[in-house]
Amino acid sequence: MARKALILVEATSSNGLLYIRAAKRLSLHPIALSADPAQYDYLVAEGVEAIRIDTDDLDALIRECTRLRATYDIAGITSSAESFYATVGKLCRHFDLPGPNPESVERCCDKFAQRQLLAEAGVPVPAFRLAVNAWDVESCAVEIGLPVILKPAVGSGSRGVRLCRNVDEVAEHTTYLLGGKHKWGSSPRILVEEFAYGPLYVAHIMGYEIIGIESSEFGCPPHFVCRGGIFPALLSNEVHARITGVSLSCLRALGLGWGPTNIELRWTEYGPVVIEVNPRLGGGPQHIQLACGIDLITEHINLTIGDEWNLRGSHSRIAGWRSILPDRDGTLDWIDGEHRAAAVPGITEVKLHVGPKTPIVRKGDIQDSLGYVIAFSRSHPGTEAALQRAIDLIDWSISPSTVDE
Repeated sequence: MARKALILVEATSSNGLLYIRAAKRLSLHPIALSADPAQYDYLVAEGVEAIRIDTDDLDALIRECTRLRATYDIAGITSSAESFYATVGKLCRHFDLPGPNPESVERCCDKFAQRQLLAEAGVPVPAFRLAVNAWDVESCAVEIGLPVILKPAVGSGSRGVRLCRNVDEVAEHTTYLLGGKHKWGSSPRILVEEFAYGPLYVAHIMGYEIIGIESSEFGCPPHFVCRGGIFPALLSNEVHARITGVSLSCLRALGLGWGPTNIELRWTEYGPVVIEVNPRLGGGPQHIQLACGIDLITEHINLTIGDEWNLRGSHSRIAGWRSILPDRDGTLDWIDGEHRAAAVPGITEVKLHVGPKTPIVRKGDIQDSLGYVIAFSRSHPGTEAALQRAIDLIDWSISPSTVDE
């Protein structure tokens, strides 16, 4: 009998390894397809079969999956990377496998198209405009009213996203986005949107079921680097119900509802306002499993291979995570305290992404993180205290870079 395989098209730094290990626990043979398998250092460590292929070429992917079917029973095809999720949907459709609707995912990944569909459906979103040049950006910012947020219409991980509080900052960030420093996958299109004030929440969803709502927090403006989250958030019944209702309205408006979705919202003076709908799992969902016992990655794979999934929680705790963010640019001399932080009661994981001599260049996005800590307890204050104590025990030294560096 042919061995059951799970095809993984590219990955994210936060979830890729988790998908590999979950597949193995389900007795699946993971096969990674990537334009550059070497970027995922865990593939060799985990002994994963990796195939170099142009993952932007759908026909090439179809041919490779067809070739693999001669050897394996391909049980499913998926990805933890949002930018390849529509491609996954097309592959699943071609091979008659369970998968997301590629057209819905593509519309969702275009932030302007997403905003239009949500607004047309009556979902509360910030005021927004689309701009393609500097004059457009300035005009849109004036029309909406400062401060505004400028972001690429397509992208993830807060790359290229900035709060602009005056016309000079608008001009500065527009120059950055259009001046060749930001990498565009297609023609430059900038979303100019109203800045919604209020606490940030993330609704974690599988199918049409709300797993829970997380309170989240960004670092200091003008950038939007997520510094941590607590799951589940401490909410009143009314606030929880309103966030849940708006989140489900997003799924209907965008044609989603298969597999994982996470929705970012701010609670404003007018109630919940949707900031972004992401047709994927949130990065690093380990804290959700700690909090309620639901392994979202395993259940996503179960759905992908056509098996029954289990979204019933087994316990109730308060879990959270905190990102380790550098305070300056330069070259990392040393970083330590990992073992001291791991010994803090309630801490379940401490992960460092960097080592000595790593260049530190803060870009104001997800790539800035030096690592993270995860904790749980029976209370919100207890979890917050454990996370802060662990972060305080991690120290580092960053020297200014030389001109040559």
